[in-house]
Amino acid sequence: MTRQDQPPPSLHIFGIQSRFLRERRGLTQKELAQRITYSDSLIAMVERGERSPQPAYIERVDEALGANGMLAVLAPHMEREDHPHWAQEYVQLEAEALALHAYDTHVIKGLLQSEDYARAVFRSRCPALDEEEIERAVQARLARQKMLARRPAPRLTFVLEESVLRKAIGGKAVREGQLRHLLTCAAMPHAVLQIMPDSRETHAGLDGPMTLLETPDHRTIAYVEGQRGSYFLSRPEEVSVATHRYAIIRSQALFPEESMEHIERSLAGGS
Repeated sequence: MTRQDQPPPSLHIFGIQSRFLRERRGLTQKELAQRITYSDSLIAMVERGERSPQPAYIERVDEALGANGMLAVLAPHMEREDHPHWAQEYVQLEAEALALHAYDTHVIKGLLQSEDYARAVFRSRCPALDEEEIERAVQARLARQKMLARRPAPRLTFVLEESVLRKAIGGKAVREGQLRHLLTCAAMPHAVLQIMPDSRETHAGLDGPMTLLETPDHRTIAYVEGQRGSYFLSRPEEVSVATHRYAIIRSQALFPEESMEHIERSLAGGS
């Protein structure tokens, strides 16, 4: 397990203790789930230290396991994570980056998401997040967007698959609001947004999304994120390949002016 994969100590300790109490009572995760009306998958993530338990969850588990307050007393000391523990290092690097270059294929980059769009994305999580977790995640995402207004301004380029523009995540109104927000972001003098058209049969980005970050000491790091984790590419030969690939992706996408016109047509109901 790498450092970025390790859960915060308070979550790890809570997970170990709650699992010990559950097993001492001879309960499976599924049996405990039936008693506290939370999913067994959530219980598994909490016991592994992958999910920060909410106060209501802690209270129900404490009662169901007969912990007599042993778990409840930990609640004030639990680390409330704004981001998954495996993403913490990336968020810090992103906030300090001199430049960020991103290619995305499934959803719009978090830095470019409107509040309503971000909320719809988090509502689609599986296992589902509760309302408190969703709102905390949304606010954390919006806080990251302060990078866009930072001075001195970072250099930003984004390439987005055309198919993402058509996805009505959150419904028609949310989609339209998000497209308008993209136009606003693309108009920033230090940002360039390009669309990879569906008409291009093949291109250099078919291996999936990636982000390139330039650190304050002018090193470039590549970041790749998946469903259950992420990893960095920092060796010079790896970064060289990723940088070259991104350059080709940009050359194969629509020009920035064409991309803006494409988004405007999408808003107007065109193709």
